[in-house]
Amino acid sequence: MSALTIRNLDERTQQALRERAAEHGVSVEQEAGEVLRSAILGEQSSSQKVWRLKASREEILALGRKPERPFDLKAVCDQMWDEGLL
Repeated sequence: MSALTIRNLDERTQQALRERAAEHGVSVEQEAGEVLRSAILGEQSSSQKVWRLKASREEILALGRKPERPFDLKAVCDQMWDEGLL
């Protein structure tokens, strides 16, 4: 990992970066890195992905369908536990 120092950054830009970092729940340094990465490489991090608020008709209908085969509830719970979701 390398370090980067940005000098003479105006107060308005600094404040906007602080606010953006707070919205995403990350540090200012991490947010600045994400902004640079997305501007240069065109990549988005998981904290910057845009939620799609509309579902298609097929997606909505799929919610009411029974699964094709039973699923292992214990395996699902174990996976959630390992990922820190429980």
